[in-house]
Amino acid sequence: MYLQSRIWTYGLFMVACLCCSSLLIDASNPVTNPEEVKALWAIKSSLIDPCGNLSDWDQGDPCTSNWTGVFCYNTSLDDGYLHVQRLLLLRMNLSGNLSPELGRLSKLKILGFMWNNISGSIPKEIGSIASLELLLLNGNQLTGPLPEELGYLPNMDRIQIDQNQISGPLPKSFANLNKTKHFHMNNNLISGKIPPELSRLPSLVHFLLDNNNLSGYLPEEFFKLPNLEILQLDNNNFNGTRIPANYSKMPKLLKLSLRNCSLQGPIPDFSQIRSLLYLDLSSNQLKGTIPRDRYSKNITTILLSHNRLTGAVPSNLSVSVLPELQRLSIANNSLNGSVPSSIWQKRTLSGMGKLTVELQYNKLSNINFTSNSSIPPNVTVGLKGNPLCRDSNLARFCESETEDKNYSQNPTNTTSVCPAQACPPPYEYSPTSPVDCFCALPLFVGYRLKSPGFSDFRPYRYKFEVFLTSRLELSLYQLYIDSFTWEEGPRLGMHLKFFPVYDAENNTHVFNGSEIQRIFDIFTSWKIHNPDMFGPYEFISFSLMGFQKDDDANSPSSGLSKGTLVGLVLGTIAVAVTLSAIVTLLIMRMHVGKYHSLSRKHRSSTTSIKIDDVKNFTYREMAVATNSFDKSTQVGEGGYGKVYKGILVDGTVVAIKRAQEGSLQGEKEFLTEIEFMSRLHHRNLVSLIGYCDEEGEQLSVMNH
Repeated sequence: MYLQSRIWTYGLFMVACLCCSSLLIDASNPVTNPEEVKALWAIKSSLIDPCGNLSDWDQGDPCTSNWTGVFCYNTSLDDGYLHVQRLLLLRMNLSGNLSPELGRLSKLKILGFMWNNISGSIPKEIGSIASLELLLLNGNQLTGPLPEELGYLPNMDRIQIDQNQISGPLPKSFANLNKTKHFHMNNNLISGKIPPELSRLPSLVHFLLDNNNLSGYLPEEFFKLPNLEILQLDNNNFNGTRIPANYSKMPKLLKLSLRNCSLQGPIPDFSQIRSLLYLDLSSNQLKGTIPRDRYSKNITTILLSHNRLTGAVPSNLSVSVLPELQRLSIANNSLNGSVPSSIWQKRTLSGMGKLTVELQYNKLSNINFTSNSSIPPNVTVGLKGNPLCRDSNLARFCESETEDKNYSQNPTNTTSVCPAQACPPPYEYSPTSPVDCFCALPLFVGYRLKSPGFSDFRPYRYKFEVFLTSRLELSLYQLYIDSFTWEEGPRLGMHLKFFPVYDAENNTHVFNGSEIQRIFDIFTSWKIHNPDMFGPYEFISFSLMGFQKDDDANSPSSGLSKGTLVGLVLGTIAVAVTLSAIVTLLIMRMHVGKYHSLSRKHRSSTTSIKIDDVKNFTYREMAVATNSFDKSTQVGEGGYGKVYKGILVDGTVVAIKRAQEGSLQGEKEFLTEIEFMSRLHHRNLVSLIGYCDEEGEQLSVMNH
């Protein structure tokens, strides 16, 4: 009886200690501003989340518990609270509406709901977030007009609402956006005139409103913008408008695309725009001759087809004058006279790859050569529909030709050199690694150039790889362009793979969580400033988003302050104290009754994780499945260890990767890798079934 009294006295003492610890934690651990917590709950309630991506929004504090897509400032602000800095919910299959409560996230800098199925209108309350810099709503089903309130955001850098169903006119209030550099509003239903007030925008760099319902006249004042680099207004209806001569006053213009805009009048003189890379005035009603003034020597693309142009093909389009030219299209006009062969002569010496010259369906009567060999092999010339096609020597150039879309390479096949079974899925051999047969887990990124300044990517591929890896602070060999494809726009879509650095000492085969988060932050903060010819980029997908988001709690992107970390440490201590008290109570109480000695020869991992649809196997189950890892069941071997074919008790055939002693990771790292593999989904990859982490073994179990 005396012993029981001592037990409960001790227990009460431990509970008191726990209460004191909790008070200390509350005093030192700042939490998210209560108004913002309520706003996040309202935002979630207005969304439909069929995949449960926001299920952790009901657990703990938004900032200290790292809610999915919620990123906070590192430290509390003057009010003593943590605040949401970024809300990024990328490609999560969300539907529903955007809540007006978004306006209560008063310190927000980045608001992103890209590539979901969200409908309804854009809440005007977003216009009250004075700190907002990036508004990223592209790739949804948003409708209704643009709120006037958006025009009063003093720090706005980028408005990206393309690929929605936004209607109504452009608000005149947008003329107040003095810091805005990027208007990406293409592929919507925006109507009316371009407000001349927008000519007051001093910082505007990209103005993309192609594929809308704009009409009226192009305001001449708009084309005096000093910093404008890309103007893309294709497929609108500026009926009867002439192209203003003020274009010559846009010194930084890189790309001008006014395809199918019902433009009339002559082609103006572009010789004063020394930076021009890409000119598309096709499918209009332009008349007169092609100007003989020289274009920029760096121009890659001139598209003047489907107009009403007359006169001769000028010699200023020759490769000696335009050495970077990739595509010249002046088809479907009324051009006459001779075709100057200087357009393609000496092209083989230019080093810029393929040149496509489209001269079809004009009135061209002569060309000053008679042999097909006069055209270099890297030049394609189309002459169909011209009188000169009566010459049988030109039959080769007068037939229908398939346009070169330069859909590039397929993935490099390395299995002919490296043993396939030694790199089991989802691992892959890095095609660009300086180390032969380096087997690692790649990071998949969907990337798109929204308005590139070229027609053929291949000559610029290496330059792109150097540029992107330098911006991401990665080695060149870590990037592999799996494929690229021209899409409507034209836009250039890419599938990129990033591989971790080979580290023989630590036997590294995966990115750590902080590195994944760092790369994700650079992409989603739009910190990659593309060189001129690549134009603005579009972030499509990131296959490992959210993986290991708690791995490095002290990283800037994690949103945890030092005070928060102290609170977490104290919280851990408090939990440990509580558990110690409970365990002590149980042990002493059992001692009062009857002492039981429990032992277990083989204990499972001290670190545990719970992953849906991933089983924690015992070592005995693995031994049975492989006949005690008999050599006859081995099907592969690599630097990390061996792969065995196993049969589970239910008859399932599996592949079991067994890490060798020298390549064993720490327990936390192994379980983190297992969690990572469980989240990786790809139609060409086998899936993880389970793992085993006992008896000093590290085993991964996958579909065979």
